[in-house]
Amino acid sequence: MTQPAAIGHPGLVAAIAEDIHASGPITFARFIELALYHPQFGYYTRTTDRNSDERIDSDQSSENRAGLGRTREDRIGPGRACEDRIGWNGDFYTSSDVHPVMAQALARQVQQVDEALGRPDPVTVLEMGAGKGLLARDFLTACERTPGDFFRRLRYVIIERSPAMRASQRQQLTRWLNAPATVSWLDDLAQLETGSLVGIVLSNELVDAFPVHRITVEQGRPKELFVGWEQGRFVEQAQPLANQDLQRYLQRLSSIDITLAEGYRTEVNLAAVAWMKDVARVLGRGLVLTIDYGHTAQDLYGPDRRKGTLLCYYHQMASDDPYTRVGLQDMTAHVDFTSLATAGEEAGLATTGFTNQMSFLMGLGVEQILDGLEPGSRDFQAIVHLLRPEGMGRTFKILAQHKGVALPELDGLRFKPFFGSALRMPAYAK
Repeated sequence: MTQPAAIGHPGLVAAIAEDIHASGPITFARFIELALYHPQFGYYTRTTDRNSDERIDSDQSSENRAGLGRTREDRIGPGRACEDRIGWNGDFYTSSDVHPVMAQALARQVQQVDEALGRPDPVTVLEMGAGKGLLARDFLTACERTPGDFFRRLRYVIIERSPAMRASQRQQLTRWLNAPATVSWLDDLAQLETGSLVGIVLSNELVDAFPVHRITVEQGRPKELFVGWEQGRFVEQAQPLANQDLQRYLQRLSSIDITLAEGYRTEVNLAAVAWMKDVARVLGRGLVLTIDYGHTAQDLYGPDRRKGTLLCYYHQMASDDPYTRVGLQDMTAHVDFTSLATAGEEAGLATTGFTNQMSFLMGLGVEQILDGLEPGSRDFQAIVHLLRPEGMGRTFKILAQHKGVALPELDGLRFKPFFGSALRMPAYAK
């Protein structure tokens, strides 16, 4: 029998197996929730010990190849040994790891929103899930250098559930902890009162890490995939679709002529819909900026993605197998921006615009920055990496939504490549 240590972090695998033993097969969303956010053993919540993680993976590698050979791995970047999970040497990297120009552009965009709001005092930037704190650090650095009183009025609030991540963020932001731009942390949006926030809600690669449900189509009927535990390994079990929220989600897809064919497998991010409604609740006046990789519903659930978009990352290797290296690898799924926009509209947000990262940065003047750099310089190459149409430039999207203010003119949307109708979907059923 395969032992728990052979397929991931032993403490986490044992905890998930115990959860299944106690209540039966669990939803895939519950599986991801435990794998990423288990209080003691989760990928994001556990104190980083890369040497220990690598020993576990090394010990299991031959057994994975022999008995768990579902992994399809492709090189996507440097795979060097590392101490951190996020960054060039980690399991994955974000735009903030590439160059501070994204934070600098966001600082300009946020100050434009501040003017549209009438320069409130204070003005709050609420970042959801700040990773290592690089975006916050570079954003505050840019704002600190800006003429006027914006920096004095600024309050930067981070919502972070991971103690390990929060410690990393505090290290990056030490110089501002007692500065005029007060930096503070909260555990959850529930700690904020309804309509209390005036400013900007910002997230960068947050929604893709939310737990997702997985569904498949068998004999013409959608079924939900559950996770069981048999003979020392995790197994998938398709069960009749009983979750009413999932049923409504699929009905809405059907209403815009999205049909999932026989054998189709995909993900549904109900947590993202709930999150967007909660964001709308706390925002009194201001803007929501959601940056992530994803698509409109028509693209995400198209025939060319019949196996879904779930990917796992370990040492910058991409795999489609969530049942190996459990707790040692990140797990993500592409974002359905149509459902995010619709959920926001139902909760009182208006859709400001939708664009990709390349167009967003161009609208905020990145070309002028490039003009002042040597083409062979590291800064030039890093910024180009963020703009490449075949890479991060078009893969990453930006959804802007506003509330309590007239439709703001945002420089980041000057070159928007999408029409608003691309995000349209019938209203969410009550």
